[in-house]
Amino acid sequence: MYTAHTDRYADMPYRRTGRSGLKLPALSLGLWHNFGPADRSVEHQRAILRRAFDLGVTHFDLANNYGPPPGAAESAFGEALKADFAPYRDELIISTKAGYLMWPGPYGEWGSRKYLLSSLDQSLQRMGLDYVDIFYSHRPDPDTPLEETMGALHSAVQQGKALYVGISNYSAEQTREAARILGELGTPLLIHQPAYSMLNRRPEDEGLLDALDELEVGSIVFSPLAQGQLTSRYLDGIPKDSRAASGSPFLNADSITEDLLGKLRALNGIAESRGQTLAQLALAWVLRGGRVTSALVGASSAQQIEDSVAAARNLDFDAEELDRIDAILKG
Repeated sequence: MYTAHTDRYADMPYRRTGRSGLKLPALSLGLWHNFGPADRSVEHQRAILRRAFDLGVTHFDLANNYGPPPGAAESAFGEALKADFAPYRDELIISTKAGYLMWPGPYGEWGSRKYLLSSLDQSLQRMGLDYVDIFYSHRPDPDTPLEETMGALHSAVQQGKALYVGISNYSAEQTREAARILGELGTPLLIHQPAYSMLNRRPEDEGLLDALDELEVGSIVFSPLAQGQLTSRYLDGIPKDSRAASGSPFLNADSITEDLLGKLRALNGIAESRGQTLAQLALAWVLRGGRVTSALVGASSAQQIEDSVAAARNLDFDAEELDRIDAILKG
């Protein structure tokens, strides 16, 4: 029988999400790649969840299509909730999303009311929950009016199936319009989930972070380690067992250029001077200054979540460090 550590809240910083009353841990656990597949043992997956919670990671982020196969991560997480976390449900923030393909036909993806609310019902059933804490529109739908998509999120809250709502992969302009619609409905936009890292600064460059600041909406960033590029895995080239060598659609060998390797090694030097690993530096960098509420990390072992959480020990940068990082990335 799992019993959580009594000091689980001692070291993790928690940050208020926008202007809401909800606080998120600086590091949250995403269940995208490592939960649900049949080749991962159930006990190994649960050990990661237990270790995360013992370290103060109270937020577990899912989506309907996480697996593989789609739905597998939610089903596996539901079993872990029942086995280990039922006594701690009120200490957890559990999120899920809908937007990508889940079933055949015209109602199995995107942003219609039909799809979003059907998907949420299925997610709740897989996880054995009455509600999720955050329900997201996973991507904007070019063919469905934004009023319909946001109206479906509002309905999820009105029906008691979600406490808060968020959006993911929306542009700054789309975010402003979504926030306006939700505000008029009376369900504030809580949070946005964009991809953001040292190697992907589009949320800065395209004004999304500025929009979130203006709207007082929180942010939780995915891929802060750029699919593993911002780790020690690639400092000496491409390991045979790495994602880049596997033919993954999210990272391939062509991405690991000599130019990138040079930058990673230079960044690693800065990390070492701070007493951090490259991954810890990358996580601290996205969390610098408080503009980002939380960083989503994946983990294939308990040790990985320990290493990620350790980044929270040093989130401060001086101006010289930031200038050096920018010079490396722009060089």
